Amino acid sequence: MTSGVVIGILLARTVSGALADLAGWRSVYLTSAAVTLALTLALYRLLPRHGGPRASMGYGRLLRSTIALFAREPVFRVRALLAMLVFAAFSTLWSCVALPLSAAPLSLSHTAIGAFGLVGAAGALAAAPAGRLHDRGLGQWTTGTALVLLAASWLPLAFTRQSLWALAIGAVVLDLAVQAVHVTNQSLIYALRPDAGSRLIGGYMIFYSIGSATGALASTAVHAVAGWNGVCVLGGAISLLALVLWAVTRRGARRT
Repeated sequence: MTSGVVIGILLARTVSGALADLAGWRSVYLTSAAVTLALTLALYRLLPRHGGPRASMGYGRLLRSTIALFAREPVFRVRALLAMLVFAAFSTLWSCVALPLSAAPLSLSHTAIGAFGLVGAAGALAAAPAGRLHDRGLGQWTTGTALVLLAASWLPLAFTRQSLWALAIGAVVLDLAVQAVHVTNQSLIYALRPDAGSRLIGGYMIFYSIGSATGALASTAVHAVAGWNGVCVLGGAISLLALVLWAVTRRGARRT
């Protein structure tokens, strides 16, 4: 399911690029609206009419309890912050990479730019064993290895304007690393309190969204001032910060 989220984000770029070339940028939003409506109708028909026993806790209390879990569970806090940083790095690449690809000397079409989403999806799929590594007690090792790869991925990405192969290699490594950390994060925090799994994952995804939005905003702002090299420095710095956070907190996480 987690793979589906990340791969859907990446493949949406491929589809939207092709649609923009075929029918203009408005077709992307019209198609998205139509697909969302179709999904709504499908879910209305397929989801069960009656769920399990209703929770006695009201919605407001559920939200407050999520904050309490964040304050009480150190592993939850660390993994939420890691999610914010790795998805900031993810968004730094994918929200900004169209700018150097569409500019001279590359001047790629929307379809060609979107095709790199396929490359990223391959990297995300390659991280599928991350959950199994966690089940074998290797969650910390998987996280550390993935964060080293995340930081290293910005080296080939810095040569995007000189070589599309460099972009492809960097994108595969970056998406593999992000997906591996993402899967491991959720495995670790869900194990803390299976009875509160929805609240834990919900709180975790808030940080995921903050990181994604911050990376998109920061990368385009940096590109306007310092170009693609500045964006790669930004992405590398965010990735190294995530690695430092993991290194500083891993002993405490083992004790918990």
